[in-house]
Amino acid sequence: MKALHAPLRTALRTALWALLLLGGSLGLHLFTYSTFVVNNDLDHQREFNDGYKVFSLTLPNELSFCGEAVPLDRLDVRERLDRELLVNTYWQSNTLLAHKRAARWFPLIEEVLKREGIPDDLKYIALIESGLTNVVSPAGATGYWQFMKETGMSHGLEVNAEVDERYHVEKSTVAACKYLRNAYERYGNWALAAASYNLGQGGVDKQLGRQKRDNYFDLLLNEETGRYVFRILAMKEILRDPERYGFHLRKKDLYAPYRTRTTTINGGVPDLADWAIANGTDYKTLKLLNPWLRDNHLTNREGRTYAVLLPAEGFDSPAPVE
Repeated sequence: MKALHAPLRTALRTALWALLLLGGSLGLHLFTYSTFVVNNDLDHQREFNDGYKVFSLTLPNELSFCGEAVPLDRLDVRERLDRELLVNTYWQSNTLLAHKRAARWFPLIEEVLKREGIPDDLKYIALIESGLTNVVSPAGATGYWQFMKETGMSHGLEVNAEVDERYHVEKSTVAACKYLRNAYERYGNWALAAASYNLGQGGVDKQLGRQKRDNYFDLLLNEETGRYVFRILAMKEILRDPERYGFHLRKKDLYAPYRTRTTTINGGVPDLADWAIANGTDYKTLKLLNPWLRDNHLTNREGRTYAVLLPAEGFDSPAPVE
């Protein structure tokens, strides 16, 4: 500083004082604002009410489930639907993920349902059961369609320590179609068939006999089953018309179906990590695409043929935006 000329020293000193005064003024303003927000409850409440809005929902005028009319003229039906629409509209993170995952998995599930002659609306069962993730319930129900071990095996799925096809989206969807077709033949309507997916056919039979009614919307059921079809209806409504419920997603925000190629395994595989590397991928990606492979090896004593998905060209590239 001593080497500087006097005029320059004076200018620097003036600028320094100006900065200090400005900083003090800003600090005082921030402190005053903070005190204002904390201490003035009336203004704080007004700011909150002006800046934060939560709206009730307008229910659809008509609604169907698998082509069957939902009786929206009934008070309890409207209120039960309103509850599930509100829950899923204002649980934004969960419903956003539902939109994103549905874009990846619904095309495959829809194809299977169509092939099996099952109404498209029943794809929402997988969504409300698992969120389209391979979760395991406390009771042991597993995969997108939440099959118990015995039920899955009785509907054609292989379930053991090395291969568990409850985690195989296509095969478990076929198994779910078998169950739902049988339930529809038993009850004659899809709402009761869907309810039985939650309560079991024995449980539905018991309530039909006790209450002497044959319609889901006429039955008094336990909390979970009583909400079940309405949860399906709510997700159907929100995913069908997302902007009506405040969701704005761009094409690039959705999870595109995986780009894959298929190869087969006919014998045993001592080490799946080595096998993955030999086939141009890694163990993590192999398990991502084939979660039904449950161990790090495959004995395959029966000599079965397994179709295995591997990443295709562009697997890690962003999906094209339309």
